[in-house]
Amino acid sequence: MLSEQDKEIAAVTRQNWNALSRAGVEFGRPLLDLNTETARAFLDEDGLLDSPSGKDVLVLAGGGGQQTACLALLGARVTVLDLSDEQLLRDREAAAAYGHEIRTLQGDMRDLSCFIPDSFDMVYHPHSINFVPDIDPVFREVARVLRPYGQYRVDCHNPFTQLVDDETYNEEMGYGLRFPYRDCEVDMEKTFGTDQWVVRRDDGASLSVDHPRSWVHTLSTLIKSLTRNGFVLQGIGEEGTTEECPQPGSWEHFKQVTVPYLRLWNRLIPKALDRHDKII
Repeated sequence: MLSEQDKEIAAVTRQNWNALSRAGVEFGRPLLDLNTETARAFLDEDGLLDSPSGKDVLVLAGGGGQQTACLALLGARVTVLDLSDEQLLRDREAAAAYGHEIRTLQGDMRDLSCFIPDSFDMVYHPHSINFVPDIDPVFREVARVLRPYGQYRVDCHNPFTQLVDDETYNEEMGYGLRFPYRDCEVDMEKTFGTDQWVVRRDDGASLSVDHPRSWVHTLSTLIKSLTRNGFVLQGIGEEGTTEECPQPGSWEHFKQVTVPYLRLWNRLIPKALDRHDKII
């Protein structure tokens, strides 16, 4: 059960993501020109994804018509759970375009009580874990609904770079370190100079939308929580820039220097830790 504070956070996050999706944020633009090769490449930058074909897959807090479209094209039976009504609409649009059947459910990643235990062979969790203050309920719920030896991919911020000031680049000092490295809520205005997310549309227009509240989860917090809930780490992917020589001070340059996003690939092995082991 979610606390009143959890429900309040969810309500604001839902409102923010509905606005972002309506504004045309890149994560809410359905992928409508896929084939099996491009779908696999989109899902599996690291070569670690189990074959989705014939499997029950939950796309967790990942609406937008992107991951669901790829997985359905690769033969998975796809369910998506997301807070945002608008993002789920994008999933239904993509499914209709390809003639796929998917199940869309509105809900919070911290409460998967709508699913019975052992419901899925795979949980694919695009970037959203940083929109909740406590990750343990999420990983606990994923472990409950995932079948033994199932795969769980979760994307997250590189926690170190969440606290680096990306707007104060200079040639001598690089990017500024201004905040202690710890689990905390990100102060968007102090860290990035604004609490608005600028959405740049394909038609050249720019819209400013309130940024969802975000939290830092240190790497030790992430790994301890995953391990405590029965997951064994398969590998880590790091997302930087694809540009070879980005302009110093630009976002692509920041991505080259700091690598702001991580992909954690995990396998659920409930007895990997015996009863004598302890996670500090």
